[in-house]
Amino acid sequence: MGTKEKDVMMPMDVPSHAQKDYIENYLTVTRESGRLMLFAGDQKVEHLNNDFFGEGIHLDDANPEHLFKIADRANIGVFATQLGLIARYGMDYPDIPYLIKLNSKTNLVKTSQSDPFNNQWIDVKQVADFQKNSGLKILGVGYTIYLGSEYEADMLRQAAQIIYNAHHHGLVTVLWIYPRGKAVVDEKDPHLIAGATGVASCMGSDFVKVNYPEKQGYESKEIFKEAVLAAGRTKVVCAGGSSVDVKSFLQRLYDQIFISGASGNATGRNIHQKSLEEAVKMCNAVYAITVDARKVEEALKIYQS
Repeated sequence: MGTKEKDVMMPMDVPSHAQKDYIENYLTVTRESGRLMLFAGDQKVEHLNNDFFGEGIHLDDANPEHLFKIADRANIGVFATQLGLIARYGMDYPDIPYLIKLNSKTNLVKTSQSDPFNNQWIDVKQVADFQKNSGLKILGVGYTIYLGSEYEADMLRQAAQIIYNAHHHGLVTVLWIYPRGKAVVDEKDPHLIAGATGVASCMGSDFVKVNYPEKQGYESKEIFKEAVLAAGRTKVVCAGGSSVDVKSFLQRLYDQIFISGASGNATGRNIHQKSLEEAVKMCNAVYAITVDARKVEEALKIYQS
């Protein structure tokens, strides 16, 4: 059975005038499944052109419109990217469900040079104005925090304000949280990842995106459960990571959700680095597992169809 209006947990920082919008937005981004299939298109800043042009990447991906064509034709929960890109292409793709990423930084300055600081570009009021003026389906906002950075206090405060203001406008929130900085020894330590999801819960975010934890010499599909428990009522989604073969990716995705307890995924490169036809089929396969709770073999057939 799918998630219905009465099943949506209403955060107490959503005022009465925004509750209807919040419910509609939440049900749309989760496709009434309670799980989030986020198509990530924010890497054009994060990774510059490394993810969009080069060996092993289809030429379709060289053009930013490729992202919009995929999001328009495929099954997704929500398409996440920067407001400026949406402003350039949204008029041709009015039916896409959008989530606006409020901060981004490049990967040029390495941690060895300076701890990361992902400063806010625009505020929620500007997003609400854009939503009203454009008529687009802006359903949520996202923000990245680097825990352990010497600038974490600034990012935590920005994120807290964003979540409060987003809920005031009935928007769904997703935090990207990555432990990173000179103080962080192991970015994928399971205990540290659980700490990150716990921070997201304390901030009141609806979803938190983290890297799947790893522990040297320890192989268990239970490794993620601490992070899911630590998040409480904040739902945890996993980053898709760099491109791998389709079957391995879908199996990993299935295990993350239905064994480890994640509530969805945020996938970018494993989708958009393919041709438009292949990318749409990959999106539909990911959606089949995430939203429709299909088995890996069924999802693989969708991709191979």
